Amino acid sequence: MVRTVDYESRRNSILSAAINKYIDKAIPVASQDLASNFDMSSATIRNIFAELEEDGLLTHPYTSGGRIPTDRGYRYYVDFLISQMELLDGEKERIVREYKREIKRLEDALEETSEVISKITHYAGIVSFVRSQDKLFYKGISYILEQPEFRDSERIRILIRFIEDRQRLLEIINRDFKEKVKVYIGHELGCPEMENYSLVVSSYRLKSKPLGRLAVLGPMRMEYKQIIPALEYISDVLTGVLDNI
Repeated sequence: MVRTVDYESRRNSILSAAINKYIDKAIPVASQDLASNFDMSSATIRNIFAELEEDGLLTHPYTSGGRIPTDRGYRYYVDFLISQMELLDGEKERIVREYKREIKRLEDALEETSEVISKITHYAGIVSFVRSQDKLFYKGISYILEQPEFRDSERIRILIRFIEDRQRLLEIINRDFKEKVKVYIGHELGCPEMENYSLVVSSYRLKSKPLGRLAVLGPMRMEYKQIIPALEYISDVLTGVLDNI
């Protein structure tokens, strides 16, 4: 039993390390890239990579070479492998500072929030207002286009079409969920052309009543450990701002 638990733990550690490295470098991860992190040979890590690939958690884009996470691998990472997702006090203070000017109008607060989200996450920040299906604020598309995945002009066209299709975007953002933060990874978005993206969504409130949604849109290779707690905290700050308008 102990050996089984130890092996599962080691397997999960290698998967987590591979995903973290791919998120950071945006290039396929080879077994030798992780060898220095673990007390095992590259051959052993390759064998574990092969098992993870067989389980659908990793894949490789070329006949030979390193692995990259699948959408299922990212889901397992978000649900089970991120053990701590707390925002540092410095990041919290930075978020509060971003609401630098006095805000007196609801629309100003929502537009400001889309900019805060994009600045903090370096992805696209989106804010919806459920009382008006026409209200949708977004900033930071340029941050997404700076990512290595978007050297392909076709991906850029797909992204722009998706963002401009307000009704479709609102339908996804406004889906019902019970969690404080909901993460849609790849195919979970329900848009085949957006299978390389992830969307992280939270809610904000006014006088304890749901008022709308906040979201971060970016490639699947996003910093979930930072994005999820940041969006949750921004939703709390926005709720406080709105209560004072």
